[in-house]
Amino acid sequence: MTHLRVVPGWFSLLLLMLLSVAIPLHAEDWPQWRGPHRNGISLEAGWAYSKRMSEHRVLWKSSVGKGMSSLAVAGGRVFTMGNMDDVDSVFCFDAETGEVLWKHSYPCPLNPLAYEGGPSATPAVDGQRVYTLSKSGHLFCLDTATGKVLWSHKFDPAPRKEKDYRVDWGYAASPLILGEKLILSVGWAGMALNKADGKPIWDNGPGRPGYSSPVPFMLGNRQCVAMLVARGVVAVEAVGGKTLCTIPWRTTWDQNAPDVVIFGTKLFVSTGHGVGCALFDLNADLPKEVWRNKSMRNELSSSVLWKGSVYGFDRDRLVCMDWESGKIQWSGPEMGRGTVILVNGRLIILGEQGQLAIAEATSEAYRPFGEPQTILSGRCWAAPAFSGGRVFVRNAAGNVECVDVRQ
Repeated sequence: MTHLRVVPGWFSLLLLMLLSVAIPLHAEDWPQWRGPHRNGISLEAGWAYSKRMSEHRVLWKSSVGKGMSSLAVAGGRVFTMGNMDDVDSVFCFDAETGEVLWKHSYPCPLNPLAYEGGPSATPAVDGQRVYTLSKSGHLFCLDTATGKVLWSHKFDPAPRKEKDYRVDWGYAASPLILGEKLILSVGWAGMALNKADGKPIWDNGPGRPGYSSPVPFMLGNRQCVAMLVARGVVAVEAVGGKTLCTIPWRTTWDQNAPDVVIFGTKLFVSTGHGVGCALFDLNADLPKEVWRNKSMRNELSSSVLWKGSVYGFDRDRLVCMDWESGKIQWSGPEMGRGTVILVNGRLIILGEQGQLAIAEATSEAYRPFGEPQTILSGRCWAAPAFSGGRVFVRNAAGNVECVDVRQ
């Protein structure tokens, strides 16, 4: 019989290796606006939830200044933006402790207009680089470890010859990284820069963008991007920026803010101001309207699609809608103009006044895990981020909190 002799010094290492295989880590980064898949969904498992949100501890708090920029989490770091005294700052925190690792600041007007003002776009992390866009058009590529500026651009926020090209609430669309391209909703149908050096790849020219962010999708074998601009939805090819189609979509003050939702060849769009929502089929020479109604009016936040149901805020309450028919399946309690994301089959909901709730993502009924717990005061329009069993939230005043929901 052969005997295996384990040297004591190696035993702990061997045990650690076996445990790491037997118990896989479930943490998933949230590296950009609307998470790892750009759709408000994370598949991260292994986290807990309590019937009372107050039982979850707040790991850390910080203050970054006014703004609506959400949070990006990658590589153990958290990135967001805020404005203090007409100075924008990009913050980098340690995700576990909240320690400020670095801060990059530059002059930028607060420009409040029917809200607190400050930056609205969310940083996008790609490896060792993070990309940020201010409401006045400051674009930065920063080193994630140090905050050093690797390259930058400045887009003109002022009217371009015609009043129609004005951007009332500034640039709000979050950058999208797609392969070697950095795609921005700047101009009437977007532009693409080389993410390594900022050199232009394609530009669809001047015009008025909306406040929603570009969403990637495949149409056949073509990589495409769709975005809700000032007066409609536009879809372009990612390679050269060629316009594939446009869908007229008007709201009061051209306030097209939520992202479109795409599954297969179907595109869902929803806005507030009484406009409502519609589903279009892009698999034709011209987009074909499948249905339209006013049962879902996403005024500011974007909806989430999960297993045939759309979860989103119809003005001040969360509703669940059937994707194929547009019929409402249930309606939740009033929470103001809130936001919702989905993590491993559970809805994480942040009400406008800082109420945090977790509910089951099911089309059968609104099934919360206990009552909402108010964790922030003041206006909360920025969507939560989730990574490593932690929920990251902020309010318009710039108060940031990290809530631990790990098992």
